[in-house]
Amino acid sequence: MKCLICKADSMVNDRSTYFAQLPNCYVIIENVPCRKCTQCGEVVYPTSVMEKIDELLKKVEAIASKILIMDYDQAA
Repeated sequence: MKCLICKADSMVNDRSTYFAQLPNCYVIIENVPCRKCTQCGEVVYPTSVMEKIDELLKKVEAIASKILIMDYDQAA
């Protein structure tokens, strides 16, 4: 897979931190599976991971107060 930003053929499997701002809180999800460019650092999340993140954010929005930090492997 080519990087969407720098067009290099250097995307590797990695883990990243995902940040989301919801209406009533901020959510930080650590250790999220992704593809990361070794050239420029661009991060791309697979569709299946984004679907799971969307599910998690819907659940979190109902219970979070200001800031929530979770581990993807434990939450998914």
